Amino acid sequence: MSDTPEELYYASSHEWIKPGEDGVAAVGISDFAQGELGDVVFVELPEAGSQVSARDEVSVVESVKTASDIYTPVSGEIVAVNELLADSPETINSSPYDDGWIFKIRMSNEEELKELLSAEEYKEKCNA
Repeated sequence: MSDTPEELYYASSHEWIKPGEDGVAAVGISDFAQGELGDVVFVELPEAGSQVSARDEVSVVESVKTASDIYTPVSGEIVAVNELLADSPETINSSPYDDGWIFKIRMSNEEELKELLSAEEYKEKCNA
């Protein structure tokens, strides 16, 4: 099974979210998802400053095989995007949980985290 850090929350659509200080959380795609996509060649980043609702489509990751919509797991304001991905989209393949984050969001409702999957639940979904 692919790497699935225990401290993160997961969406059934394969995004992960890592809550941080001040209600700001980093979001990316899981190791499982990047493995399914194959070599990532382009990332359409969301716009910083935009207000989004949970499960809104906010980004697109394109690989040699396909394009995949990226959804925000929680509602809030996108406060940062990972500019590194503009020049090095393959960072999502090599470091999906660290350098390969896609955007950071200031959560407007941290209760939404309770609707997401734990690492264990996510692993079960991926193995189903």
